[in-house]
Amino acid sequence: MDEAGSLLVIVDAANVVGSVPDGWWRDRRGAAERLRDRLAERGVPGHPGPVEIVLVVEGAARGVEPVPGVRVAAAPGSGDDHMVALVAEAGDRPVLVVTADRELRRRVTELGADVAGPRTVRPAPGRD
Repeated sequence: MDEAGSLLVIVDAANVVGSVPDGWWRDRRGAAERLRDRLAERGVPGHPGPVEIVLVVEGAARGVEPVPGVRVAAAPGSGDDHMVALVAEAGDRPVLVVTADRELRRRVTELGADVAGPRTVRPAPGRD
């Protein structure tokens, strides 16, 4: 999906996965895959569609494959820089970036994106 009017949701996989201390550090790729699968199954609460979800992965999570409903973008370098580039490429399309990273939030809001925290797509432990 690449419809100009649909919402583009860019998810900072490392930041969202790292927001809950559930042992993700033992298997970063597996944690990113579980997040991808949760996004594919549940979408983005409060945004019923049309929505295009892009999960940005980096480091040990590179190699995570896309699934229907979630495009996976492996950052060639900095995940933050890649997300900023995706926002810039979106032009006038509405964009929501899911992250708690303050500097990334500042950078993407300067480009016109909205931001939301990790709980938007990942509930706290015991609430899943």
